[in-house]
Amino acid sequence: MTTEYIGIDLHKAFFQACAISPTGDRRWEGRFPRTAAGMAQLVARGVGGDVAIAVEASGPTWAFVDALAPTGARVCVVDPRKTRLKAGFAAKTDRLDARRLADALRRESVVSIYVPPPAIRELREVCRGRHQVVRLRTRLAQMIRALLLRCDAGEPPGTRLYAPAAFAWLAAVQVPPAADRTLHRLERLYRAVHVDAQAADREVRERAKTDLIAVRLDDLVGVGPILALTVRAEIGDIARFRSGPALASYAGLVPRVDSSAGRMYHGRITREGSPWLRWALVQAARHAIRRDDPRARWARRLAVRKGINKARVALARVLCDEVIRTWAAAN
Repeated sequence: MTTEYIGIDLHKAFFQACAISPTGDRRWEGRFPRTAAGMAQLVARGVGGDVAIAVEASGPTWAFVDALAPTGARVCVVDPRKTRLKAGFAAKTDRLDARRLADALRRESVVSIYVPPPAIRELREVCRGRHQVVRLRTRLAQMIRALLLRCDAGEPPGTRLYAPAAFAWLAAVQVPPAADRTLHRLERLYRAVHVDAQAADREVRERAKTDLIAVRLDDLVGVGPILALTVRAEIGDIARFRSGPALASYAGLVPRVDSSAGRMYHGRITREGSPWLRWALVQAARHAIRRDDPRARWARRLAVRKGINKARVALARVLCDEVIRTWAAAN
């Protein structure tokens, strides 16, 4: 039985806490530094297995949740987009936010999010880190190509700027002196990031070989080891989803629906949920749509009527069903 509800307004350097009773009476509140000493002060207030805690999802949330794990308290990570704590109130302060979180938890009116175990969070960091480094490499390549275009210096050979022929071409290309200095700075950065991107790529591929779920997902059409491990990490626990459409909704791949007075309007996809999972599924669809099988032919016919982007998203939704079935078979 829950004897106390605590709302936590979490910030970078401190957190504001408010505790209320099951009947809504305020018991205590205070501001604590977000340090080991501050956490000890919070735990000293009687945080234990019969206490429920609500904290909004933010940057330091997972470290905060891990620090509370030894106490046995039930920690609810609240989705701030779906839990409207400030609607209808004229004032907003850290103290009021903590109070409203505690009261919303007591009334069971908060929308919580999945709290992945540390192993899944670590896997996500590996996959997301690889993606961020590759994205930085792509951005640097775009900057180099834009500079070459401004100088009318031509295009490096091939489609990949990190190909040996492209590197050799960049070293020999002639541009005005001011642009030349910028070009070589960007080239040095690009080479360094490319080395890190290759190392991140190898790490993800090696991790994918040792993960049973990722190995099975790798067998799906359009899915490789990088996409397989990304999907595995972002989903975490497949039991959270009853079906492929539920997974597609979590990935933000379903259209918005407005229905009133018998009229229904379908808008753009929601783009809610994990952007990394959505990216992985759409990337898999980009590869799968090129195959010669009934599913890919259906998607290409859809592309003629609706456009290639909508066809890829539709195919990504179909892939959600396959992910559910494949994951279940692996278990």
